[in-house]
Amino acid sequence: MLGAAIIVFREVLEAALIVGIVAAATRGAPGRGRWLGIGILAGLAAAAGVASVTGEIASLAKGAGQELFDAAVLGLAVAMLAWHNIWMSRHARALTREARELGADVASGQREMSAMALLVALAVLREGSETVLFLYSLAIGGADSPWGVAVGGAIGLGLGTAAGVALYAGLLRIPARLFFSATSGLILLLACALASQFARVLIQADLLPSLASPLWDTSRLLSDSAPLGVLLHVLVGYEATPAGMQVVFYATALLLITAGMRYARTTQSRSS
Repeated sequence: MLGAAIIVFREVLEAALIVGIVAAATRGAPGRGRWLGIGILAGLAAAAGVASVTGEIASLAKGAGQELFDAAVLGLAVAMLAWHNIWMSRHARALTREARELGADVASGQREMSAMALLVALAVLREGSETVLFLYSLAIGGADSPWGVAVGGAIGLGLGTAAGVALYAGLLRIPARLFFSATSGLILLLACALASQFARVLIQADLLPSLASPLWDTSRLLSDSAPLGVLLHVLVGYEATPAGMQVVFYATALLLITAGMRYARTTQSRSS
């Protein structure tokens, strides 16, 4: 539940920030609300289409390479979470600046209102599509039950929307970058946890050696079913009896994503 809430909160907040920036920059422009609504609804409709396609593919995979399908989804989710954190480390400021510039151009009449709707629709589609993939990967990775993922997603949706509205209204004085810094660390650990689950699925499909199964056993100290064990499993991918290959994948993901984020920040500071 907590992992789903974190992911959805982050994705909804990013989309809400783009919508809020454009809305603030076009304040007073005729028809602004209508075009913003069109953009949001179009993005939601497209994201719903992505969700339905994912469900159809998953149903086709039942009983026919389900483990391979699950591994592919988990691997894609890890790659996208890694890219997401690394890309945002470098381009967050530029993305915000471009949204403000587009809003100003629309307000001054230099750009059509449809350009604003397109930007909003693409932002909602991008974040919505990523949310669908990430929630599905959490469900198949065993991090939570489908009901827990749904409840966590609903909580994240509500919190992300409220935070975006509050930032737009100027009620929150905390810079948005602090939200992203905190959630980037959590998403990094979630990506590593999914990388471990990716390895577990391939081991179960006899496509990877386990190296050692288990590599250690800490179930006497903290079992997977204990409340704290469940929480740590969601947050950092804790397992009482992991296979050695799972630890290799977890550590590799942690090192590669961290290095990528540091490199992105370094190049961004040099260019600014």
